[in-house]
Amino acid sequence: MSLSVLILTLNEESNLPACLETVKWCDDIVVLDSFSTDRTVEIARANGARVLQRKFDNWAAHQNWAMEHIPFKYEWVFYLDADERMTQELREEILSIVRNEQRQEVAYYCGRKNFFMGRWIKHAMPPGTIMRLFRPRAVRFERLVNPTPVIGGMHGYLTNYFLHFNFSKGLSEWFEKHNKYSDLEAREGVKLLKGSARSEESLLARDQAARRKALKNLSFRLPFRSLLKFFYLYVMKRGFLDGRPGLNYCILQSMYEHMIVLKMKELERKEQGLPI
Repeated sequence: MSLSVLILTLNEESNLPACLETVKWCDDIVVLDSFSTDRTVEIARANGARVLQRKFDNWAAHQNWAMEHIPFKYEWVFYLDADERMTQELREEILSIVRNEQRQEVAYYCGRKNFFMGRWIKHAMPPGTIMRLFRPRAVRFERLVNPTPVIGGMHGYLTNYFLHFNFSKGLSEWFEKHNKYSDLEAREGVKLLKGSARSEESLLARDQAARRKALKNLSFRLPFRSLLKFFYLYVMKRGFLDGRPGLNYCILQSMYEHMIVLKMKELERKEQGLPI
């Protein structure tokens, strides 16, 4: 048994070739493209990938559409973004899992090594865990941005990492992308604050994915969020050990957090009919 690889794209001609090179061993690569205007589709097809296209609306809806409408060749799928790279070690671990039909898990979380200014940001941008290996019929996604999975069954954790080059298109593209992300995060934050359900108790959960989700929800209720984000990454997570790239990254994350805070306030004032 093998697996399928899903790659989501929008104008990724600069990133896609290197991404595809790391999964060329796979005989079912599916590129879900959001109507790119560059050579993304051409590159994907030239490298043997199947290409489907759908206009992007939000992350959860886009990924749920993929789960429901794409006829993957295999029962297991690994999802990559175009600015990410599979590693040989991770490939071997994944294949050993999907070939074992006795496993009870239907999804696996995976960490990633994030790079900035030519360096692995080991502390300020730690690998974390993201659900990337799964059986499509067993998962769905929530949230407009940075979606969280709803898994219909047991899940596990991979020990190896994939590589992430999220600054590969330059800082201008990063700012443009995170300006859009902050719009969606602000909407999610306002929605969360209006809800009555709280999940802070999950901060003590044994499962690390549950703890991460609870910490994310708690962050929307904290004062001085941007300063706390910088302190958390630079001091508590020891981002100072990553040198100047680590410092710059922590500042960028603090700025992003403050954008979310301001946009949440903007949405609240709009709802109250107050001037912006």
